[in-house]
Amino acid sequence: MKIKKYLLALLLGSSAFLMAGSLGAQDMPTEEMADAAEAVEETVDEAALEAAMEMALAPARAAAAAGDSTAADYIEMVEAQGSAAYAFDFFTTSMLWTVIAAALVFIMHLGFATLESGLTQQKNAVNIMFKNVFIISIGLISYAVIGFNTHYPGDFNGWISFGSFIGDLSGPGMDTFDYGGVGLAMTAYGDFIFQAMFAATAATIVSGAVAERVKLGSFMIFATLLVAIAYPVVGSWHWGGGWLGSLEGGFYDFAGSTVVHAFGGFAALACVMLLGPRAGKYIDGKIKPILGHSMPLATIGVFLLFLGWFGFNGGSVLSANPAGIGLVFTTTALAASAGALASILVSWVFLKKPDLSMALNGILAGLVGITAGADSMGPGAAMIVGAVAGVIVVFSIIFFDKIKIDDPVGAISVHGVCGIWGTLAVGIFGGKVFMTQLIGTIAVSVTAFVFSIIVFGILKVTLGIRVSPEEEAEGLDIGEHGQEAYPDFANSSR
Repeated sequence: MKIKKYLLALLLGSSAFLMAGSLGAQDMPTEEMADAAEAVEETVDEAALEAAMEMALAPARAAAAAGDSTAADYIEMVEAQGSAAYAFDFFTTSMLWTVIAAALVFIMHLGFATLESGLTQQKNAVNIMFKNVFIISIGLISYAVIGFNTHYPGDFNGWISFGSFIGDLSGPGMDTFDYGGVGLAMTAYGDFIFQAMFAATAATIVSGAVAERVKLGSFMIFATLLVAIAYPVVGSWHWGGGWLGSLEGGFYDFAGSTVVHAFGGFAALACVMLLGPRAGKYIDGKIKPILGHSMPLATIGVFLLFLGWFGFNGGSVLSANPAGIGLVFTTTALAASAGALASILVSWVFLKKPDLSMALNGILAGLVGITAGADSMGPGAAMIVGAVAGVIVVFSIIFFDKIKIDDPVGAISVHGVCGIWGTLAVGIFGGKVFMTQLIGTIAVSVTAFVFSIIVFGILKVTLGIRVSPEEEAEGLDIGEHGQEAYPDFANSSR
């Protein structure tokens, strides 16, 4: 026990040392790129480099000659790269990275499905998988029908604007720099599909928290309204040019610690409070653990989420900027790893055992925590943010269990609580205004909570939100779907 306490103290006590070298680390990649460019000039024939560069610039020069001002910006940017410019076409590379990142974010939904299924009982596995299939589907469709143009409206009052169908995004300028300029080096369709993959995440977070007792039809209605209306409206406050940007220094949430994760976490809290705990979870004032049926499945889910997070955060650079992507990948990985180690040590000390579920949630806590500032912190700060998130998630899960908030997968703690921590951390380590970060997190979290209380509350008094005690005891797979997840396995084990 003394060794474990010493290791915990060492981990947390090293924060000050790591902090000292973390800030300003972002300048290093740019310097290294300059050194690389000089090395290229020294080792490669200058005439060949110039010819290759002119070949790469030929389409842009033609566009500039035709009056395309954004093409001129592109030429200026490429020429600024010097002899290293021959190595890539920035626009094409950025567009390719954007769609790869979108695919990685899509994989996250498989991660959520397997994680939630593994941490819940076998008799509810089909129900978990079904909800996740529905969520990604309704998320993409609703984002096309209303979400995209609500999320990124034109001129609006900064608070609310409901958009329309995405329409044809292949019109004049939509597949060139005219769409977003050099700073948003992607086509309109590329931008849409990347952002659409985010849309369903908030509802997926809620899915895990209400697992094993929620009525399927009511949840489907709630999830649809959450991803079609609430998420894009709140998202427009930050990413769509809304009121959060007008606060002192501007609210900063790089990839969505608050706008995506805390939003989903506090929506989940509202739903769980209205739904109540699972039958048999709290008896005579005592907490009775309801174990998940497959820790291997849960572990696979977390590693899929870890993989997908490189697209979630890395794609949010919104270009193939080498310095930006490299930094974001590094901070994302280090924060997740620090979160895992911190949660392992804390759970080992306080729960007297190395708890796998806490370790898995520690990884996710670190990922959620760094999402707000992955591009604005150095490696040291990222490890601090991740480690603190790993500590927070353990005590948060314990706290909610003690007050009888039954969250089978720890979604409220991982996404809600750690999402707030990560966004506030940008005001500590990322050079942003702390009070602005605080106001933003409160605004988004309270909005998600109130919206969910109202909508889920209406569903509770009209359609009902909870299955019958008999269905809950039998399992939602049979009661809601008439299917078993593992029928052959179950028969062979009798």
